[in-house]
Amino acid sequence: MRKLAEIFATVVYIGRLPLAPGTWCSFISLGAWYMLRFWMADNFFLYGSLVLFFVGVAVSTIHAETLGEDDPSEIVIDEWVGQWLALWMLPHSFLWGLVAFVFFRIFDIFKPGPVQTMGDIKSGVGIMMDDVVAGILSLFVTQSLVYFMG
Repeated sequence: MRKLAEIFATVVYIGRLPLAPGTWCSFISLGAWYMLRFWMADNFFLYGSLVLFFVGVAVSTIHAETLGEDDPSEIVIDEWVGQWLALWMLPHSFLWGLVAFVFFRIFDIFKPGPVQTMGDIKSGVGIMMDDVVAGILSLFVTQSLVYFMG
């Protein structure tokens, strides 16, 4: 069970990349969104994010306990979920996807206000929730730009 948790928590070991594993995972999830968006409706990404959130809470808790750390940087399933939330309902455009990616990374790295509050929660819930909030904030900002510029 611990090995399966490790595989999921690190998103097939993307989290073990030596430089910026969270950014790499976010970028790969952007690519997955862009490719899958041809065949999948917006609701799939919301429901998929919801399922991955609950899986992420479980595997993040197990893997963090295995490593003996509160929020190990190699756990990146939270970035995948947060990035997909940031991309939800955006027009199928790689440019808008990149805008959402940049905002998500900014919110995730700098952790303003509620993002940090969620990050202070210990266990898999906190690991996942700071990225969920960062994704939601990114969604709001990017959707506002789409509305006013589109």
